[in-house]
Amino acid sequence: MKDGFMSKYNVLVVDDEKEITDAIEIYLKNEDINVIKAYDGVEALNIIEKEDIHLVIMDLMMPKMDGMRATMNIRKEKNIPIIILSAKSQDIDKILGLNIGLMII
Repeated sequence: MKDGFMSKYNVLVVDDEKEITDAIEIYLKNEDINVIKAYDGVEALNIIEKEDIHLVIMDLMMPKMDGMRATMNIRKEKNIPIIILSAKSQDIDKILGLNIGLMII
């Protein structure tokens, strides 16, 4: 906690690689951001139903449900900002992502 204030932002980090979620968590916690982790799209959707999430950082290629499908399901109910982190770099992937309202890094 900085200056005695509790974190007011909940960020959901979704990636099937634990090392990636752990690394992102280190950076966000240094900014007093509460980090919630999920390891596939299904788990992410369950968390979003129960928690007040302010931002999602999501991988595209995951088991059970990929990030694109999870994002489309999130968009049916909520307008949470979503940032996609992905090794996929083809233009068609970027166009599809932008069409469903994603920022792709």
